[in-house]
Amino acid sequence: MAEPFTTPESTTPESTAPESTAPESTVPEALAPELLAAGGDPEPSAPRRPLSTARLLLAALLVGPLLGASVGYAVQAGSPPTPLPVLAVPSPTYPAAPADPQAVAEAAVAPLKIDGDLRTLLVPRPQGTEDWDYDYVSGSGWFTVGEKAMSVGNSASYFRSMLQDGFRRDAVATWRKGDVKWRVELIQYHSDKAVAAQREAERHEVGALPLGGISGGVYQTDDTAQTYVDSTEQYYSGEALARRGDVVMRITVFSPAKVDRDELAGIAKQQWERLV
Repeated sequence: MAEPFTTPESTTPESTAPESTAPESTVPEALAPELLAAGGDPEPSAPRRPLSTARLLLAALLVGPLLGASVGYAVQAGSPPTPLPVLAVPSPTYPAAPADPQAVAEAAVAPLKIDGDLRTLLVPRPQGTEDWDYDYVSGSGWFTVGEKAMSVGNSASYFRSMLQDGFRRDAVATWRKGDVKWRVELIQYHSDKAVAAQREAERHEVGALPLGGISGGVYQTDDTAQTYVDSTEQYYSGEALARRGDVVMRITVFSPAKVDRDELAGIAKQQWERLV
């Protein structure tokens, strides 16, 4: 019996095209969930900009001194040490025994006489004279600023002027020889107002004569008579002025006749010698 006709199985030829395989992921499995949650691959960063000129200059200013100091230190450290010269100062010496306080006191500079009681420096009253009871002096030997203001006209203005000029004190001595009246004053100003003392010593009329041997000292006498304020009596006056430090020496004379210039200059020199 004839075998039935059989159709050979249709065979499909194997495809030779390569299978498309997905590239293997290089991301670790532990980081995969984080990348998925973050939205995939991060965006690439922007390119870095170059430094500006100002920043470069600033960096040079900061780094330059450091480099210079480092190089200088290295050069100095590598140089051999320079020996210092021998000190020429002698060693201090001390006395063998303590100093005598009395000798030290005698060797010290003595304080100025005008720093003490000015009344002890007033010239003594000449022989043949008597006390003059000057109305404006209390008798204590001091001429207060109030008493001085009352002895002149325009007392209020004079009082203010004396205080502003730094008036400190005024030692005064008075006497009379017949009808001639003498007043000797040592007027002291505060030390920081010594310029006021200078102005007071220069307060004299034109034509005053210099006192020989006294720097800056002058004296003068009136050629015409004046009248007292509270009477019709006339008088002639004379005045001598000099200054030592902040003390002004003023000698005033009132006489019914012209003042003896030689006598005035002699009293002024005697008083000056007690100040130096």
